[in-house]
Amino acid sequence: MKRVTTEWVTTRWWLIRHAPVVNPAGVIIGSTDAAADTGDAATAQALAGALPTGALWLTSPLRRSRQTARALRPESIPPRAADGTEPDLAEQDLAEQDFGMWEGQTHDAIAAADPDAAARFWADPATNAPPGGESFSALSIRVAGALTRWTAAHAGRDLVAVVHGGPIRAAVALALDLSPAAALRLRVDHWSLTRIDHHAPTGGRADHGSWSVGCVNQRFAPPGPPRSSAG
Repeated sequence: MKRVTTEWVTTRWWLIRHAPVVNPAGVIIGSTDAAADTGDAATAQALAGALPTGALWLTSPLRRSRQTARALRPESIPPRAADGTEPDLAEQDLAEQDFGMWEGQTHDAIAAADPDAAARFWADPATNAPPGGESFSALSIRVAGALTRWTAAHAGRDLVAVVHGGPIRAAVALALDLSPAAALRLRVDHWSLTRIDHHAPTGGRADHGSWSVGCVNQRFAPPGPPRSSAG
Protein backbone atom coordinates (compact mmCIF):
# COMPACT_ATOMS: atom_id res chain seq x y z
CA MET A 1 0.00 0.00 0.00
CA LYS A 2 1.46 3.36 -1.03
CA ARG A 3 2.02 5.76 1.83
CA VAL A 4 0.62 9.24 1.28
CA THR A 5 2.78 11.99 2.74
CA THR A 6 1.70 15.55 3.36
CA GLU A 7 4.09 18.36 2.61
CA TRP A 8 3.93 21.37 4.91
CA VAL A 9 4.79 24.98 4.25
CA THR A 10 5.97 27.28 7.04
CA THR A 11 5.56 31.04 6.93
CA ARG A 12 7.80 32.83 9.40
CA TRP A 13 6.81 36.15 11.01
CA TRP A 14 9.51 38.35 12.55
CA LEU A 15 7.63 40.95 14.60
CA ILE A 16 9.60 43.96 15.84
CA ARG A 17 8.40 46.75 18.07
CA HIS A 18 9.54 50.14 16.87
CA ALA A 19 12.20 52.29 18.54
CA PRO A 20 11.03 54.40 21.50
CA VAL A 21 9.20 57.68 21.07
CA VAL A 22 10.45 60.74 22.95
CA ASN A 23 7.56 61.27 25.37
CA PRO A 24 8.71 63.01 28.56
CA ALA A 25 5.15 63.92 29.57
CA GLY A 26 4.03 60.28 29.39
CA VAL A 27 1.01 60.97 27.20
CA ILE A 28 -0.93 58.27 25.36
CA ILE A 29 0.46 57.70 21.87
CA GLY A 30 -1.55 55.13 19.97
CA SER A 31 -2.67 56.29 16.54
CA THR A 32 -0.80 59.59 16.95
CA ASP A 33 1.88 59.84 14.25
CA ALA A 34 4.81 60.50 16.58
CA ALA A 35 8.44 60.16 15.52
CA ALA A 36 10.77 57.48 16.84
CA ASP A 37 14.19 57.99 18.37
CA THR A 38 16.31 55.59 16.31
CA GLY A 39 19.63 56.89 17.62
CA ASP A 40 20.58 53.62 19.32
CA ALA A 41 22.59 52.43 16.33
CA ALA A 42 24.33 49.64 18.25
CA THR A 43 21.05 48.00 19.27
CA ALA A 44 19.66 48.43 15.77
CA GLN A 45 22.72 46.75 14.30
CA ALA A 46 22.52 43.84 16.75
CA LEU A 47 18.83 43.28 15.99
CA ALA A 48 19.30 43.65 12.25
CA GLY A 49 21.99 40.97 12.33
CA ALA A 50 19.44 38.44 13.63
CA LEU A 51 16.95 39.06 10.82
CA PRO A 52 16.74 36.95 7.66
CA THR A 53 17.87 38.03 4.23
CA GLY A 54 15.39 38.00 1.38
CA ALA A 55 12.43 38.70 3.64
CA LEU A 56 9.35 40.74 2.76
CA TRP A 57 9.24 43.78 5.04
CA LEU A 58 6.04 45.37 6.33
CA THR A 59 5.36 48.41 8.47
CA SER A 60 2.32 50.18 9.80
CA PRO A 61 1.44 53.55 8.24
CA LEU A 62 2.80 55.36 11.31
CA ARG A 63 6.18 56.99 10.80
CA ARG A 64 7.78 55.56 13.95
CA SER A 65 7.32 52.15 12.35
CA ARG A 66 8.85 53.20 9.03
CA GLN A 67 11.71 55.05 10.71
CA THR A 68 12.64 51.98 12.74
CA ALA A 69 12.49 49.72 9.70
CA ARG A 70 14.82 52.02 7.79
CA ALA A 71 17.21 52.12 10.75
CA LEU A 72 17.34 48.32 10.68
CA ARG A 73 17.47 47.68 6.92
CA PRO A 74 17.34 50.92 4.88
CA GLU A 75 16.96 49.23 1.52
CA SER A 76 13.91 47.24 2.63
CA ILE A 77 11.46 50.14 3.00
CA PRO A 78 10.74 52.35 -0.03
CA PRO A 79 10.10 56.04 0.65
CA ARG A 80 6.75 57.75 0.35
CA ALA A 81 5.65 58.68 -3.13
CA ALA A 82 5.86 62.29 -4.27
CA ASP A 83 2.15 62.74 -3.52
CA GLY A 84 2.68 61.57 0.07
CA THR A 85 1.04 58.17 -0.31
CA GLU A 86 2.53 55.18 1.46
CA PRO A 87 4.14 52.23 -0.32
CA ASP A 88 2.09 49.05 -0.58
CA LEU A 89 4.03 47.49 2.30
CA ALA A 90 2.50 49.88 4.84
CA GLU A 91 -0.34 47.77 6.27
CA GLN A 92 -3.13 49.79 7.89
CA ASP A 93 -4.39 46.81 9.88
CA LEU A 94 -1.04 46.57 11.70
CA ALA A 95 -1.34 50.09 13.14
CA GLU A 96 -1.39 50.67 16.88
CA GLN A 97 -4.62 50.89 18.88
CA ASP A 98 -6.57 54.10 18.40
CA PHE A 99 -7.23 55.73 21.78
CA GLY A 100 -9.61 58.31 20.33
CA MET A 101 -10.17 61.36 22.52
CA TRP A 102 -7.48 60.17 24.93
CA GLU A 103 -4.64 60.52 22.45
CA GLY A 104 -2.08 63.05 23.66
CA GLN A 105 -3.34 63.02 27.26
CA THR A 106 -1.90 61.44 30.38
CA HIS A 107 -3.80 58.78 32.31
CA ASP A 108 -3.89 61.07 35.34
CA ALA A 109 -5.42 63.90 33.33
CA ILE A 110 -8.04 61.57 31.88
CA ALA A 111 -8.97 60.23 35.31
CA ALA A 112 -9.28 63.76 36.67
CA ALA A 113 -11.35 65.07 33.76
CA ASP A 114 -13.71 62.10 33.37
CA PRO A 115 -13.36 59.61 36.24
CA ASP A 116 -16.44 57.64 35.19
CA ALA A 117 -15.13 57.01 31.66
CA ALA A 118 -11.72 56.07 33.03
CA ALA A 119 -13.27 53.67 35.54
CA ARG A 120 -15.41 52.02 32.84
CA PHE A 121 -12.37 51.53 30.62
CA TRP A 122 -10.14 50.04 33.32
CA ALA A 123 -12.88 47.68 34.47
CA ASP A 124 -12.18 45.71 31.26
CA PRO A 125 -9.45 47.36 29.16
CA ALA A 126 -9.41 44.50 26.66
CA THR A 127 -13.00 44.90 25.45
CA ASN A 128 -13.81 48.50 26.38
CA ALA A 129 -12.87 51.26 23.96
CA PRO A 130 -11.75 54.77 24.93
CA PRO A 131 -14.19 57.50 23.82
CA GLY A 132 -13.98 57.79 20.04
CA GLY A 133 -11.34 55.01 19.86
CA GLU A 134 -11.14 51.25 19.50
CA SER A 135 -10.83 48.41 21.96
CA PHE A 136 -7.89 46.03 22.12
CA SER A 137 -10.33 43.27 21.14
CA ALA A 138 -11.15 45.16 17.94
CA LEU A 139 -7.44 45.65 17.27
CA SER A 140 -6.91 41.90 17.72
CA ILE A 141 -9.51 41.10 15.08
CA ARG A 142 -7.97 43.38 12.46
CA VAL A 143 -4.43 42.16 13.22
CA ALA A 144 -5.53 38.51 12.89
CA GLY A 145 -7.08 39.36 9.53
CA ALA A 146 -3.87 41.01 8.34
CA LEU A 147 -1.70 38.08 9.41
CA THR A 148 -4.01 35.61 7.70
CA ARG A 149 -4.13 37.69 4.51
CA TRP A 150 -0.37 38.19 4.22
CA THR A 151 0.33 34.56 5.15
CA ALA A 152 -1.96 33.37 2.37
CA ALA A 153 -0.37 35.70 -0.16
CA HIS A 154 3.23 34.88 0.78
CA ALA A 155 3.16 31.34 2.15
CA GLY A 156 6.57 29.89 2.88
CA ARG A 157 8.35 33.24 3.13
CA ASP A 158 9.93 35.26 5.91
CA LEU A 159 7.90 38.36 6.74
CA VAL A 160 9.49 41.06 8.89
CA ALA A 161 6.86 43.39 10.38
CA VAL A 162 8.09 46.48 12.21
CA VAL A 163 5.00 47.51 14.13
CA HIS A 164 3.73 48.29 17.64
CA GLY A 165 3.21 46.70 21.03
CA GLY A 166 -0.54 46.21 20.61
CA PRO A 167 -0.41 44.38 17.27
CA ILE A 168 2.45 42.17 18.50
CA ARG A 169 0.42 41.17 21.57
CA ALA A 170 -2.51 40.43 19.26
CA ALA A 171 -0.32 38.29 17.00
CA VAL A 172 0.89 36.19 19.94
CA ALA A 173 -2.72 35.89 21.10
CA LEU A 174 -3.64 34.50 17.68
CA ALA A 175 -0.79 31.99 17.79
CA LEU A 176 -1.50 30.80 21.34
CA ASP A 177 -5.31 31.16 21.39
CA LEU A 178 -5.07 33.72 24.18
CA SER A 179 -7.97 35.91 25.18
CA PRO A 180 -7.47 39.64 24.61
CA ALA A 181 -7.30 40.14 28.37
CA ALA A 182 -4.50 37.58 28.67
CA ALA A 183 -2.62 39.09 25.74
CA LEU A 184 -2.48 42.46 27.48
CA ARG A 185 -0.25 40.89 30.12
CA LEU A 186 2.52 40.32 27.59
CA ARG A 187 5.52 42.61 27.81
CA VAL A 188 6.75 43.93 24.46
CA ASP A 189 9.74 46.27 24.67
CA HIS A 190 10.99 48.68 22.04
CA TRP A 191 13.58 47.16 19.66
CA SER A 192 12.39 43.67 20.68
CA LEU A 193 11.77 40.66 18.43
CA THR A 194 8.82 38.25 18.62
CA ARG A 195 8.73 35.19 16.33
CA ILE A 196 5.62 33.27 15.30
CA ASP A 197 5.39 30.69 12.51
CA HIS A 198 2.38 29.44 10.58
CA HIS A 199 2.38 25.80 9.42
CA ALA A 200 -0.11 24.52 6.84
CA PRO A 201 -0.33 21.72 4.28
CA THR A 202 0.86 22.77 0.85
CA GLY A 203 -2.10 24.34 -0.90
CA GLY A 204 -4.04 24.65 2.35
CA ARG A 205 -5.87 27.72 3.56
CA ALA A 206 -4.07 30.31 5.67
CA ASP A 207 -6.89 30.39 8.20
CA HIS A 208 -6.31 26.68 8.80
CA GLY A 209 -3.08 25.00 9.86
CA SER A 210 -1.38 25.80 13.14
CA TRP A 211 0.88 28.39 14.75
CA SER A 212 3.99 28.07 16.86
CA VAL A 213 5.84 30.67 18.92
CA GLY A 214 9.62 30.89 18.77
CA CYS A 215 10.22 33.80 21.14
CA VAL A 216 8.47 36.80 22.68
CA ASN A 217 10.14 40.10 23.53
CA GLN A 218 13.67 38.96 22.71
CA ARG A 219 16.22 41.75 23.06
CA PHE A 220 19.52 42.00 21.20
CA ALA A 221 22.26 43.75 23.14
CA PRO A 222 25.16 45.20 21.14
CA PRO A 223 28.43 43.28 21.51
CA GLY A 224 30.61 44.42 24.39
CA PRO A 225 34.38 44.84 24.52
CA PRO A 226 36.55 41.72 24.29
CA ARG A 227 36.88 39.89 27.59
CA SER A 228 40.33 39.32 29.00
CA SER A 229 41.54 35.73 29.25
CA ALA A 230 43.89 36.59 32.09
CA GLY A 231 43.17 35.61 35.68
